Amino acid sequence: MAAPLAAERPLKDVDRDSVTSDDSDATDEEGWEDVEPDDETQPVVGLFSDKVYPNIQSMLKESKEKHNFDLRRIQKELDLDFLDTIKLVNYIRSQVKDGNLAPDVSSKNKFQDEAYLKPVLEDDALLYSLDDIEDEESEEAGGIQGGRRVIELQEELERLQIQFSEYRDAVQKSMEERLTKEDEKLVPGQLSADRAASKVEAIDSDYFSSYSYNGIHESMLKDTIRTDSYRDFVYENKHVFKGKVVLDVGCGTGILSMFCAKAGARKVISVDNSNIIDRAKEIVYENGLGDIITCIRGKIEEVTLPVQQVDIIISEWMGYGLLFEAMFDSVIYARDRYLAPGGLMAPSHATLRIAPLADPDLITSHIGFWHDVYGFNMKSMLTGIYDEALVRHLPQSVLPTESEIFLTLPLHTITVTELSFLKEFEVILKEDIDSLDGWAIWFDIFFMPSSESTLPPNAIPSDLQKKGIVAFTTGPDGKETHWQQTICLIDHGKRGAAALKKGQTIKGKVGYQKKNAQSRSVNITVEWDAEIGEKGAQQWSLQ
Repeated sequence: MAAPLAAERPLKDVDRDSVTSDDSDATDEEGWEDVEPDDETQPVVGLFSDKVYPNIQSMLKESKEKHNFDLRRIQKELDLDFLDTIKLVNYIRSQVKDGNLAPDVSSKNKFQDEAYLKPVLEDDALLYSLDDIEDEESEEAGGIQGGRRVIELQEELERLQIQFSEYRDAVQKSMEERLTKEDEKLVPGQLSADRAASKVEAIDSDYFSSYSYNGIHESMLKDTIRTDSYRDFVYENKHVFKGKVVLDVGCGTGILSMFCAKAGARKVISVDNSNIIDRAKEIVYENGLGDIITCIRGKIEEVTLPVQQVDIIISEWMGYGLLFEAMFDSVIYARDRYLAPGGLMAPSHATLRIAPLADPDLITSHIGFWHDVYGFNMKSMLTGIYDEALVRHLPQSVLPTESEIFLTLPLHTITVTELSFLKEFEVILKEDIDSLDGWAIWFDIFFMPSSESTLPPNAIPSDLQKKGIVAFTTGPDGKETHWQQTICLIDHGKRGAAALKKGQTIKGKVGYQKKNAQSRSVNITVEWDAEIGEKGAQQWSLQ
């Protein structure tokens, strides 16, 4: 799943377990005894080229002068701690490696993925030297008069705005020209097949590598709504698991597999394609379950299981907005390939919900912020800001209507093709709003005890819980989960936002589509019509 990933140190010889999400303000000394003292003269590879600099100061100076990238300033403006700065460095390196010489650093959200704790460069000297970055601004403050400094900053901002646009256009043009030349060299009918295959392999490699870190698993395990629901379903239905063969797809640390083994499963097969499978094997044996649980490394589509069929498939496959990461595709493959007739999927059902959003505070903090940053107008940073979906936890109070289900997923029968869709919805405003600011999307999960069980229309987890069914919501009306909600902010542009009245009906369509056949990212589209005062259509990327 796609979790807000807990912080991890990217150094090979550091005990990862010594860091938790609460350690970000701790001193850098604790737990780092095995790191050699920093050498100020140690050569450092540049952030924007392969050039080797004699020390970190000279590299940062040239990055600032030639690329308008001021690491110290970004640290201060985004309030980055040590681990945030590590992510920033690896984010910049990965972006530059992909050809983007002007990475977007407008927000922490751009580089909060746990994958950015993995060094892009092996033995990256810059990562070992971050503690010794001197505050250049404090050194310059005494020698630069206030008025001159303001002028310099204004000029620097103007250069940044111009170069940001130029870099983006130049990089795009360069990449298009390069790909065109490569395609011209290929034999017709063989067009870019090798390159496409290589790209898919790289995407998968990065995806599975991100699940090798402890932090993401800590985040999931500490999500009690998630983990308790799986445990409760298994333990409350031991008669369902007793003597059965269970397949755990994407097993991670093996927690779900161990629940099943404790509930009486005869055999559990745990499959994962990341290095975490090595830890899972150790955990299984440390808990005396090695004779029941078999751990297998690889993709479920490629491995050979020691059985022809399984009785139950259990998996925690859900990503942001439910379908981000496309892991559900693999679960469906496992179901069609291995699940015995009448076998059980756990969970058994999922629903996707949508509700309009009216949250002026969110608009001010996320959009309005760029109009006045320490007295400077940085509106150029708003370029593309409405194109990406956000992942946030919202208060129920910012939703002016009840939510509506726009897609129900019966896990026993749904197909991969049905995961790309355009579905209708209709909601009625419960109150007046000054503007329709966006859309909030979340999902609910249900564990029905039989493959024959059906989900009631407009199923609500809290209602089914009263009937003894295990279920949970990731919506604003429930306890916060690591999935939070997917937020799609509306770009009203020049037309501006319109006020809407209580009782107005908003009709629309919401769609999900993969970026491409191999992508793990999702494009979300929403069309809406409030009949009076508000109408539009927009697409967002969830990546």
